[in-house]
Amino acid sequence: MPVPPDVSTWGALLGACKKHGDNVMGERVGRKLVDLQPEHDGFHVLLSNIYASKGSWDNVHEIRGMMRQHGVIKTPGCSMIEVKGTIHEFLAGEDIEKMLDDMAKKLKMEGYAPDTREVLLDIDEEDKETTLFRHSEKIAIAFGLLTIDAPTPIRIMKNLRICNDCHMAAKLISRAYDREIVVRDRHRFHHFKQGSCSCLDYW
Repeated sequence: MPVPPDVSTWGALLGACKKHGDNVMGERVGRKLVDLQPEHDGFHVLLSNIYASKGSWDNVHEIRGMMRQHGVIKTPGCSMIEVKGTIHEFLAGEDIEKMLDDMAKKLKMEGYAPDTREVLLDIDEEDKETTLFRHSEKIAIAFGLLTIDAPTPIRIMKNLRICNDCHMAAKLISRAYDREIVVRDRHRFHHFKQGSCSCLDYW
């Protein structure tokens, strides 16, 4: 580069490393970013996720300790949906059990297999699947299916980037329930319809 890279450049590189599974470069870039901007929660979380995906739990605990030391708090995933003029907000972990169970059954019929690599916790596979199904956007979609009549699209706003598993699930839900789903995440709009997304699986 003709000029020294700034935090934004390093951050884009870290995001690309995470997306494409380059953990070796991702570790190096993540460490650089944590040094450059120790108060930024996203850099700590991405670096921690890289370590967790490799099962390097000692390094995960080290990064979490650094976050505590610097007073860095991870932003919880949050999704919002408007129904009849009222905004409903869902944090990861809230329950709409019956619809979530129904969605899980229909998704399995569509060939869905949870991408448990998205759950970066030291827990067994069954618990990882349960954790994935409690992501805020899946809860918001379940609420939308219960409260918004077709053919009105289900529109959701998400404060973070949608994860790969939720993206795949939203595509399959749009086909299984014959519903249009629009998710505005931190970076872009995703229009899900009949099993496809407007981003063509690149975001």
